[in-house]
Order: sequence, then structure tokens, then C-alpha cells
Amino acid sequence: MEEIQPQSDNYRSSSSSASSPASRVPSSNFFYLRKPGSLRQPISFEDSPEWEDTDIEVRVDEGGDSINAATTPVSPSLSKINSGSLPSPPLPEGAVVARKIAGASIVWKDLTVTIKGKRKYSEKVVKSSNGYAFPGTMTVIMGPAKSGKSTLLRAIAGRLPHSARMYGEVFVNGAKSHMPYGSYGFVERESALIGSLTVREFLYYSALLQLPGFFCHRKGVVEDAIHAMSLSDYANKLIGGHCYMKGLPRGERRRVSIARELVMRPHILFIDEPLYHLDSVSALLMMVTLKKLASTGCTLIFTIYQSSTEVFGLFDRICLLSNGNTLFFGETLACLQDDHGDFSSVNMDTAVAIRTLEATYKTSADAAAVETMILRLTEKEGPLLKSKGKASSATRIAVLTWRSLLIMSREWKYYWLRLILYMFLTLCIGTVFSNLGHSLSSVVTRVAAVFVFISFTSLLSIAGVPALMKEIKIYACEESNWHSGAFVFLLGQLLSSIPFLFLISISSSLVFYFLIGLRDEFSLLMYFVLNFFICLLVNEGLMLVIAALWQHVFWSILTLVCIHVVMMLSAGYFRIRNALPRPVWTYPISYIAFHTYSIQGLLENEYLGTSFAVGQVRTISGFQALRSAYDISVNSNSKWENLLVLFLMALAYRLVLFVLLYFRVKKNTFIHKLLWCDPDTNNPR
Repeated sequence: MEEIQPQSDNYRSSSSSASSPASRVPSSNFFYLRKPGSLRQPISFEDSPEWEDTDIEVRVDEGGDSINAATTPVSPSLSKINSGSLPSPPLPEGAVVARKIAGASIVWKDLTVTIKGKRKYSEKVVKSSNGYAFPGTMTVIMGPAKSGKSTLLRAIAGRLPHSARMYGEVFVNGAKSHMPYGSYGFVERESALIGSLTVREFLYYSALLQLPGFFCHRKGVVEDAIHAMSLSDYANKLIGGHCYMKGLPRGERRRVSIARELVMRPHILFIDEPLYHLDSVSALLMMVTLKKLASTGCTLIFTIYQSSTEVFGLFDRICLLSNGNTLFFGETLACLQDDHGDFSSVNMDTAVAIRTLEATYKTSADAAAVETMILRLTEKEGPLLKSKGKASSATRIAVLTWRSLLIMSREWKYYWLRLILYMFLTLCIGTVFSNLGHSLSSVVTRVAAVFVFISFTSLLSIAGVPALMKEIKIYACEESNWHSGAFVFLLGQLLSSIPFLFLISISSSLVFYFLIGLRDEFSLLMYFVLNFFICLLVNEGLMLVIAALWQHVFWSILTLVCIHVVMMLSAGYFRIRNALPRPVWTYPISYIAFHTYSIQGLLENEYLGTSFAVGQVRTISGFQALRSAYDISVNSNSKWENLLVLFLMALAYRLVLFVLLYFRVKKNTFIHKLLWCDPDTNNPR
């Protein structure tokens, strides 16, 4: 039998060899179906693992970075555990041996999932599904669209949405116990990646967020993940492209998503559509890589919509679904063989074939063999999976802060371009309102300049919504696997945004301040910078809240534009606050508009303590000169009160964001416990 090489450059399609099992599969123009009523030998119990034989001894070679593994002697039953249709792809000579993983056996019994519709949980998406997966094997859940593949995968992993209910039992190593953090990995169909980081950087930061211990210990884990997913040639390339640089191909991006979960070295890996949007060549190379990963001992369970005959021959076991019903479960090539071990092709209508399979499988010897195997696997409990620990909250905050700073330094489209636009807008406003002087006649014009500066720069901040939306998507992806948390994300995002916002505030404030010709005092200039900086912090918090609520760029921008327009109307420039209609416009809009406090503080900073000559004898204070143009307080400390209100508003928006994210985390945690615990006893299922 010709073996498949794991390297993409030495890869040869399995169809090129007539002797390979994949090449023995007939053309995909036919629907393959075992002849109705035909009997095969039931699956042997020798496929089941013996728990006491699954220990793996790991040793680290002195003086080297590679981690090798030596397995303890095992029984013949365990040696047959990887009894798939093709052998595991061998490693080339001189290659680093991948670290062996102590896999876990997983069983699902009578698994039924209902989705909440118009009537309470009336629609059954998965119906009484039975199956199992062994260490070192690839088990695929396959079927047409809307057949319940992803729902079944999520039910087994304990990651169903809140609108779903699960009935039945899931066993891990023969025990009704949940899978703790780090013992399994789940790869979504579409994962959020950070395009401005290289593959190695992205995986390194992921390892720092997930694993406890010292920073230096993560490098070996990252290199193992890169090697396991055959990403060595792309390790130093940017994931999604940067400036004019081209990003990774879609197939390699999919590998990065899987490698992110491998840094925890999980016992079980769930992948939703690993071949999603991949061409035939990339799909085949991906499956070869996953076959190599399974050979390290990891238990792989994934969904797939359709596959070529070459890819199909790489699966170990298949669970075939249609409309939530299990049409077949067993060894992959077994579903294509007749009584004599030859392949049988029946050219029939797909609907007829599905009805035939539904009628014959439940009463077949294969279904009985699966039930018997499940009884065998659940009658004796094996070792419980243990959590590998988490990185501390302080470590996660530091990692997220540093990662965000690195992203900001590279994402010129979202950050540096915004800085350029701010400078351009400030120059425009400053030159339009330049040379105002300090006479009484310049007061109204200077008020207009301050209003335009605060309002337009705040409105321009909406250009950063796509970047904030990307951060929220990355958080949602990392939080779903417990790599992050609401407080950690919130504090990390805040700390990383402070340098960028301060750079904008000080550069824009200096240009505006001196072009307009405001009072030439250092303390007044510093207040102006601080006021504008906190104003930007408030606006950033507002954008995060709206983006978290909508989670859609278009609707977030539209909502923010409307909010800013309403706040500008009630800020006291177009009409003094005391003259605004009290219902709605004065209370509450003018009091929740941050424009009001920022503009009022800046005008108080400029005019309190000043006076203007009226004729040759009379003078009026700056407060009196400003009273007809804008409503400010006569109290000299009021500008600091306005600054305090802005600071409290910045905290309030972050608190609202924290509540939104926290309840999302709490809801996911509650769902996870609900799916894995018995509702009556609150014990693990």
C-alpha cells in the first residue's frame, strides 16, 4: 500500500495508486449504498480501548527544544485503535517527532437536540443519535445542508446555543463527566484571526492567554502546533495581509485556526467544517495534515458537507446524517462494501437512497454493533480528564494590552489613517477660525470654533468602528473557548487605547489651540489636552457599547451618527441649554451628551477670570461676555466638575460594556453547565 507523505511539497494523491483504499472507491457519479438486507460481520470489540493501557510517558531531551514521547507497552486491543481505511502518514527522516497526546474516548447515546421555535422546543434537529470516537482516529459527521451536523457536533462538545435543548448522554472515557478547560478544543466554521500578526506571533499570544506558567515555556508549544499543522513555511508571514503585503491563502488560515486550539494539546479536538470554502487540493492537504495529527493520539471529531473520494478514504469512522436521522455509523469503507468486501454502487435517486438507508440501518447488524460497543465503552470508567490550568488575569491583561498595541502600530488603515484625518480636520478648522484676536466681538466665533472642533472630531471617531468591531469579534471567539473574559478584555482594550487616544488628543489640541489663538498659558493648554483626551475616551466607550449591541458595522455606524447628531443639537450651541425644551431635549438628552460637558469645560477654561473692555470706562467679565452665546457656570471650579463628569461618563460606558460582555460570558457558562449536568440532581451527566 502506498503511503501518503505529510508534506505538501511531496504530496501525491492517493488516487494515483490503484492499490490504495481511496483509489478503490468508484467514481463519485454514483450514490454508494450497501445492498439492502446484506449482512456484514459486526464491529469487533477489539476496537475498544483498555483504559489501563493508555498511559503515555513523555520525556524532554536535554539540550534540545523538541519534545519526544515514548508510549508504554499496550495491549493488542489498543494497537488496533487506529484501524482506519488508511494508515497514519509517516514522518520523513530527520523530522522532529510530534509529541504524543493521551487521547480520550467519547460516546454519545440517544442524543436528541431540539431547537426552540414558535412552539417550545418542538423542532428536533438531531434525533436519537448514537456513536463513539476513539483516540488516534478521525470521526466525521457528514450529511447534506440542514441535516444537523454542526448541531450534533456542538451537542457532543457541550456548546449548544441557548435556544437549544439536549437530551441523552455523553460519556468521556466511560464516565458522565464534563470536559474541563484545556482538555478539548473547538474550532468554529469561521474563526476570527488577527491579520496584522504573523502566524507565530498569533499562536504565541494565544498560548500566553491560555497556558499558565512562564512566558519562555510557550515557545516550544507554539512550535509544536506550527509543526503539527504544517505551517512552518508560513510561520513568519502575516495572516491577513498588511498594507500592500498579501495575506495567507484560505487553506492556511484554516490551519492557523486549528493550530490555535492545539497549543493547549487537547485530548479531543472538535472542528466544524475543516474544509469550509477550500478547493479540492487544499481540502486534501488539510485532511492529510489532520490524519497526521490524529496519529499523535488526539481524538478528532469534525463535520463535513461533502468530500472527494481521496478525502473520503482518509476517514476512520463516519456518522451519516439526514434530517437529523442517523443513516449510518461505522467504519468509513464499511458503508460502501457488500458481503464479500467489494464496493457496491447503486445508481438511484438521492431521496430514494436516503429513505432506503433510514429503513435499513436501524435494524441492521451495524446499528446493533454500535449499541453493543457503546455498552462496552460505558460499563467501565476510565481516567477523568483534568484541567491544565489557566493563565492568571494579570497575565491576560498584560498580553491583551501588548497585543493590541502591536496591532495598532501595524493597522495603518484603522489607526494611523485616523490620526492623519484628525490632523487634517484640525488644520481645516484651525485655518478657518484663525486670527480671531481677543476682542469682545471674537467671543461668539470662538465658541463656534470650539463647538465645531469637539463635534466634528467626535463624529470622525466613528471611522474606528470597523477596528472596534474586529476586536469584539476576536474577543467573542477567544471567550467562547475561555481564553479571555469580560474584565480582562475590557481592561486590556482600555490600556492599549490610551496611548493612541492621547497621541490624537495632544497633536490635535496643539494645532487647534495655537491656530485659534487661545490663552497662552501652559496650565490652560494642559487642561485643553486633558479635556479632549477624556472626551475621546467617552466616545470610544460609546462606540464599543453600540458595536457590542449591534455586532454589525453598518448598523453600528448608522446608530452612532444618529446619536452624535442628537447630542450636537442638545449641546447648547444652536440654542442655549436654559432655552431648550425641558422635556426630552434638556432632560435627559443635554445631560447625557458628552459634548455639553466638554465644550462647557473648554469655554470656562478660556473665559473665566478674563474681562473685556466696553468703551473706555466699562469692563465686563468673560462670564458676562459669554452668557449670550453659551451657558457656563460662574464658579471657577466648574471646569473641573465638567472634567469629572466626563471621567465618570467614560467609566459608565465601560461599565455598561462590561455588563454586556459579562452576561454573555455568564450565559455561555450557564449553558455549558446545563448541557453537562443532570437538571434534577445538578450532577455531571
